[in-house]
Amino acid sequence: MTWLNKKPTQKQWRRSLMAKVTMVEAVTMALAHELEHDKDVVVLGEDVGINGGVFRATNGLAQKFGEDRVIDTPLAEAMIAGMTVGMATQGMKPVAEAQFMGFIFPMFEHIVCHAARMRNRTRGRLTCPLVIRAPYGGGIHAPEHHSESIESMFAHTPGIKVVIPSSPSRAYGLLLAAIRSPDPVLFFEPKRIYHLNKEEVEDDGEEYPLDMCFVIREGTDVTLVTWGAMMKETLAAADKLAEQGISAEVIDVASISPLDMETIHESVAKTGRCVIIQEAAKHCSVSSEIAANLADQGIYDLLAPVKRVTGYDTIMPLFKMEMKYMPSVDRILQKVNQVMEVS
Repeated sequence: MTWLNKKPTQKQWRRSLMAKVTMVEAVTMALAHELEHDKDVVVLGEDVGINGGVFRATNGLAQKFGEDRVIDTPLAEAMIAGMTVGMATQGMKPVAEAQFMGFIFPMFEHIVCHAARMRNRTRGRLTCPLVIRAPYGGGIHAPEHHSESIESMFAHTPGIKVVIPSSPSRAYGLLLAAIRSPDPVLFFEPKRIYHLNKEEVEDDGEEYPLDMCFVIREGTDVTLVTWGAMMKETLAAADKLAEQGISAEVIDVASISPLDMETIHESVAKTGRCVIIQEAAKHCSVSSEIAANLADQGIYDLLAPVKRVTGYDTIMPLFKMEMKYMPSVDRILQKVNQVMEVS
């Protein structure tokens, strides 16, 4: 069949509208969709307009939607956050960019003291529907203050949603949902996988839920829980485990806060074993919360202690050592083999 001699079916027509895109291109697609369909959405940040962002996530948006919708700001993160909170409380839906997660600290006071508390402080009179995007994590040979994984700092704050995609399709669907959320969302984009692979993503405006995990791969012997860029090593480890006859179920947490423990509990009830993989340092981390929750509410399902594969409790090293800092496939396999040895 060719397109010329036969009318396409609805399914074929919808497929023709899909494009294979990278994660950063999926982010651009989601931003463009909301700018086009919601006049209250604005994008702002350092170099997001004319230059299209340091990672080109906003490439072409200023040219298409104008400089009053895609706004280049001074190099002043505290000001960007303050403007974003002000816009959000007055009926707009701002999407701000922190060029790197390490630059988010000047924004901290506005995010934690104002954006997170606005609904409660005003007893529901005001909401704060903002998104702050930030490329995060290591692996691209950037300095250490460009490579933090500090999602647990914000996940600890009531009133904020924290979302981390691990694929182009989830970046698109989750960012749409974040922009449409009536409350503040921090959207952390793992820059190491911005261009890792391409995936067919339909620009149909369909959002993904912000409060659930995704079961990426089903298994019966062990549950691997991860998020963000660590999905790459986790899936590679699952493939190697399959060669050993070990069936690993892989869960993408995606939403760090709120945390969907129900899906994780269901998986662990089936497999009896769990290994949590994160790039962030181990102490007081998201993996700590997941492990504690499993110990508290899933202890009778566990056949072995919960193990964690994490970054180290030290500052991210410079680029010659950064891949030594982050969890590797071998480190994941080592922990899985430990839990599999417990009968």
